[in-house]
Amino acid sequence: MSTALTRVAVTRYVTPLREGGSLPGIVEADDLGTYVCKFRGAGQGLRVLVAEVIVAGLCRVLDIPTPDQVVLDLDPDLARYEADEEVQALLSASPGTNLGIDFLAGAFGYDAGHRPDPDLAGRILWLDAFIANVDRSWRNPNLLVWNGVLYAIDHGASLYFHHSWPGGPGSPERFAAQPYDAGEHIMLAYADRAVAQDADLTRRLTDTAVREVVAAVPAEWLEPVPGAETPDELRRRYESFLRARSTGDRRWLPTAGGAG
Repeated sequence: MSTALTRVAVTRYVTPLREGGSLPGIVEADDLGTYVCKFRGAGQGLRVLVAEVIVAGLCRVLDIPTPDQVVLDLDPDLARYEADEEVQALLSASPGTNLGIDFLAGAFGYDAGHRPDPDLAGRILWLDAFIANVDRSWRNPNLLVWNGVLYAIDHGASLYFHHSWPGGPGSPERFAAQPYDAGEHIMLAYADRAVAQDADLTRRLTDTAVREVVAAVPAEWLEPVPGAETPDELRRRYESFLRARSTGDRRWLPTAGGAG
């Protein structure tokens, strides 16, 4: 079964989304779709795009709604038509493949007025603990409600371990045992639901499932690091870290008190 993301070409840059530091933008593509584009030339680098793809894949395995993704081919000549110098610079720095996330028109941000399905809330908290996501607090929920369904978005602040790889391979075992601080997590009240689903969610993360999730990452986004110079070697490294987290001890599981 193919796990590759569909590739489409950007036809028009519509507007920037001035939220966060990466300046994503809304674009239209030749499949007539509208996407939130996360640019390869943004300051956080390609590893943020890798995290986005891997975590979105895990969401699908764990039955957590998240927008569909595509690879967006961007012609830097589009920059010529933009008056905003910051946007021009970003488009010029992002030729080739970028990440497109389906734009959920009419969605609104999650707030305390929305009561989530308790089991879904627990799965979101469980996943964030598993991937060490540091960015789902009330200050920045990274959740949208679209057609009555809760969607998890913006997964780039996860899998922090890969940012250290240019300095060495790191330790899957160390990541496996790293506790997760859920003290400010927006779904902390559902920690009991997260723990109750631990066995089921872990069973879903089979070697095959994890391999297919990682395989969806475009090879050109997998930058060589010491000891993993090829895309396939990097994929195996991601798999080893995720496998260690899922099969190791459960110190990372969230608790009602916040600390894993």
